[in-house]
Amino acid sequence: MNGALPQSVGTTEADAASKWRVLLTDDEPVQRMLIGRMLSRAGYDVVMAEDGQQALQLMQQGEYCLLITDWEMPNLDGIGLCRAIRSINLPHYTYTILLTSRDASEHVVMGLQAGADDYLTKPIIEPELLARLNTGKRLVEMERSLRQALEENRRLSIIDPLTGVYNRRYLMEQLIKEVERSARYHHPLSLMLCDVDHFKRINDTYGHQCGDETLVQFSQVLRSCLRETDWISRYGGEEFVIVLPETNLNAAAQVAERCRAALAKEPLSVSNHMLPVTASFGVSGWQEGVPTGAEVSKLIAVADTGVYASKQNGRNCVTVQAQE
Repeated sequence: MNGALPQSVGTTEADAASKWRVLLTDDEPVQRMLIGRMLSRAGYDVVMAEDGQQALQLMQQGEYCLLITDWEMPNLDGIGLCRAIRSINLPHYTYTILLTSRDASEHVVMGLQAGADDYLTKPIIEPELLARLNTGKRLVEMERSLRQALEENRRLSIIDPLTGVYNRRYLMEQLIKEVERSARYHHPLSLMLCDVDHFKRINDTYGHQCGDETLVQFSQVLRSCLRETDWISRYGGEEFVIVLPETNLNAAAQVAERCRAALAKEPLSVSNHMLPVTASFGVSGWQEGVPTGAEVSKLIAVADTGVYASKQNGRNCVTVQAQE
């Protein structure tokens, strides 16, 4: 019956956590139950769907890395299900085995072209089905490892290895997107640039390792003063840029003052030294205009002018600069 809830076969909550989930799709109740028992005996966590449409809904709601589907079904058949799965943007790969009584070579080709990974003819022989699923598991595990490696490489490419905040590359790429988003929705965007006061003196007096530890703790204090939607990048050396989406200049100035006060409140404990550390802030904002790379560079340049003014005014202060 269409719209029926998925059936779970032979699992407990404790066992399911360590088992592979298989989505089994077949409109014949007896066939579905027989195959489900085979899979359950082999230790799989089996979820059943009665047709391709229900299977597709389940695929979009949860993670199923293994799919066994009958070819001939009402509403959405196995071929249509394979095509639909390959066309949607799932966050993981699903290894798909197509079951059918059709054994002509043109049918095999049609199933593989639709996106199936493997093909089994009925009646199903249990050892063969399990062997093919083992092949599927190996391929899924390889895909997972590759995806994790790519994600880790992507993360490393945008993170400053010392402080753990975003790096300059990420700043220049993402800030353009932030300005474009602000332009599209006519929302404000502000940016803070801060520079650690007398940082060269820390390096010269206590050594570069102490200077590195100072930057790590400095960035941690900044992060503690921000919202989840705000983000920090290391612009270079002892300079950091904080991007404040949905924030006008007045509100950004308040955030900058909160960061300045938090840094100045108490010394940082660095390498067995209690170091008083302050910073000079420049704040700029974007409100209207055409978002371009030049506009983004100007946003940073205006904030940098504010930092220079703060240095000239004795350091440990905030200067707000409006774009001309």
